[in-house]
Amino acid sequence: MISQMEIKAIEKMIGRSLKEHNYTIACAESCTGGLLTSRLTDVPGSSAYVKGGVVSYNNEVKIKILNVKAETIENFEEVSNEVALEMAEGVKNLIGSDLGVGITGLAGPTGSTEKSPVGTVCIAIAGPRGNLVETHNLLGNRLEIKWQATEAAIMMIREYLSETLN
Repeated sequence: MISQMEIKAIEKMIGRSLKEHNYTIACAESCTGGLLTSRLTDVPGSSAYVKGGVVSYNNEVKIKILNVKAETIENFEEVSNEVALEMAEGVKNLIGSDLGVGITGLAGPTGSTEKSPVGTVCIAIAGPRGNLVETHNLLGNRLEIKWQATEAAIMMIREYLSETLN
């Protein structure tokens, strides 16, 4: 498990990388309720690269604010890579950032579907050099799943930046 000190170091490294390349980031969060944006803004000076975020906890917000297609939700379910990617693209376009991150999932304890049990989290990054999308199957209680989802998103952001900007 990654320690709090290491996480803060990763968040600072992400910030340095975004600033060095003059990139900005915005987040669309469902199951994490804004926790990723909060963690990114814990770094002093983050206003230079974090443009904002949308907590899209229900489908109406995903559709009306982030421009997620209702058909995408109907065809793939709310917790899917397809919805996460449309969330990432939607927040990027809405806020005018270089990178958009979309997170949708089931933190539980209720809400399981046959396709998506509690702990299923889909994360997408949309950016100028392509997209990165992953599904994670996390274990734990609601708060643990939310925290682990943001850890996974932070690692994905780091990976995206190291692969596309360096």
